[in-house]
Amino acid sequence: MINTLKIGNLEIKIPIIQGGMGVGISLSRMAAAVANQGGVGVIASAGLGMLYKQAGADFLENSITGLKEELKKAREKSKGVIGINVMVAMSNFADMVKTAIAEKADIIFSGGGLPLNLPSFLTKESTTKLVPIVSSARAATLICNKWKQEYDYLPDAIVVEGPKAGGHLGFKSEQITDDNYSLEHLIPEVVEAIKYFEDKYKIKIPIIAAGGVYSGQNVADFLKLGASGVQMGSRFVTTTECDASDEFKQSYIDASSDDIQIIKSPVGMPGRAIQNSFLDKVKSGKKAPLKCPYKCIRSCDISSSPYCIISALYSAFKGKFNTGYAFAGTNAYLASKIISVQETFESILDEYKNIKDSN
Repeated sequence: MINTLKIGNLEIKIPIIQGGMGVGISLSRMAAAVANQGGVGVIASAGLGMLYKQAGADFLENSITGLKEELKKAREKSKGVIGINVMVAMSNFADMVKTAIAEKADIIFSGGGLPLNLPSFLTKESTTKLVPIVSSARAATLICNKWKQEYDYLPDAIVVEGPKAGGHLGFKSEQITDDNYSLEHLIPEVVEAIKYFEDKYKIKIPIIAAGGVYSGQNVADFLKLGASGVQMGSRFVTTTECDASDEFKQSYIDASSDDIQIIKSPVGMPGRAIQNSFLDKVKSGKKAPLKCPYKCIRSCDISSSPYCIISALYSAFKGKFNTGYAFAGTNAYLASKIISVQETFESILDEYKNIKDSN
């Protein structure tokens, strides 16, 4: 059977981490359902301030309230492992990290930039594990050196996200289709680079494969390459417990492989999304933001942005695709129906078992 995943003192029965997808796609309901199946459920902190609007409070205050509430809800529904995804590029990065630690989230997953100062937020009482998300062995090494030198701390695990992921990608446009940057190429490189720190400091730093991981076959392949677990996002979107609207889920089911394309995001990074009429208008130059209402991403410049990214993602979350679009991994088009998280786990594990039995 499949091996368990250990992140610090956390033992994860099924080595599957559900990806943190904003805005509003992965919240407490889905995270709790995944945790109840033995995986790691993850709440996306991006955009919570839009979902928890309070009179007199601004986006940043609402985001803190939202994260506390989502963690509370997840804890009420599950005794399993619950993580928080926090993007480095978010303007409220520090607030979200401090809140997650104070509320005793099990794990913080942090990408969208290099989380070089992440351990600085820990206190003596902290129990939260820290897991950076990287896209190269160089970045993994840089983080390990920086964290050890500055904070005498090493990552509790490392997520390696390849170019087939949905949403924002940590690659240049020309690297996305270059086999030298494929996840299959990256995993052995990162495993080898991290072995130096494992041997020197006598610890285990599990490597998690992410980006385009969809099937039991994918799980078997990346575990064979040296990963200790996988992260899946798109596979969990078409579940009954996913916190997105039915229209958002249906966009995955209706999509063909040709519909999933690379776009240029206002935050200055390439991203992978399902092409629709909104993005067609953007491409033709017909969209323009009137103002920046949230200042949510530090790298987003309103003067050159064709639209407000957080507003577009929130619209998609609500099922309003005339004013937004859905991020999706390269294999999202494989979805054919909406099933429960439990059925999704059973399907993945059956696929994995069949692969192992045939070898």
